[in-house]
Amino acid sequence: MKAAPFEYFRASSLDEAVEALGTPDARVLAGGQSLVPLLNLRQARPSLVVDINRVDELSFLREENGRLEIGALTRHRFAETSAVVRSEVPLLAEALGYVGHVAIRNRGTIGGSLAHADPAAELPAVMVALDAGFTVHGPDGERIVAARDFFLGPHRTALAPGELLTRISVPPHRGGWAVEELSRRSRDLALVAVFVTVTMSGDVCESARIAVAGAGPTPIRPLTAEKSLAGGPLTDDAIALAAELVATETDPPGDLHAPAGYRREMAAVLTRRAITRAKESA
Repeated sequence: MKAAPFEYFRASSLDEAVEALGTPDARVLAGGQSLVPLLNLRQARPSLVVDINRVDELSFLREENGRLEIGALTRHRFAETSAVVRSEVPLLAEALGYVGHVAIRNRGTIGGSLAHADPAAELPAVMVALDAGFTVHGPDGERIVAARDFFLGPHRTALAPGELLTRISVPPHRGGWAVEELSRRSRDLALVAVFVTVTMSGDVCESARIAVAGAGPTPIRPLTAEKSLAGGPLTDDAIALAAELVATETDPPGDLHAPAGYRREMAAVLTRRAITRAKESA
């Protein structure tokens, strides 16, 4: 199929982009990883497509005030291969390698994946696990939204009409971490994926963060499971209990790819593996 008719505007500054996005039913074009297929299938019928690829102020990756700052227009592959990302937030670098194939990662953008808010996608979940903050720019200025509050449902975010995600701020994490993902084929969207970080003091787990993709309408943060790990050693029994709690805190969909019960069971299995690996890497 071909896209339904729409107007096209190429913005050259952030202010131009925000002004254009005030048009009813306007959509943002960055890498086109998600929008272009939706246009071709006529699942998206915008009145206006706002191309932000020449808004250079949205393309950056740097350390600033002890955090990793990423412009929304930064390409997946650039961040994946960045020495700064691999050093300061290795979990993010690892997660980016699961996003599609290299050709997709060369074009797709960090901000685009987050704004698309696919509940099975890796980046929304890893940003929740890392406690990232998102800067949003709109007609009324800037505001900051925590990653855990940004995703409201499948393909729904806290972005108001006319707002644009501009920056992702990620705190460094040098403790233990791990990614475990299950998909039908390599680089397919995850049936379930689990992202874990742990901070250890000797044999004691000071804190743990877990995020699960593909197990609910948004990335799932199983707080009960996290609390069960904090303050004690990561024994096999403690890890098994946390995995069971993750299964109870998820609400996976059932579809032609996998039934809900299977996804829930795999969430527990992958959590157990991920916590074990995170402990070993701490």
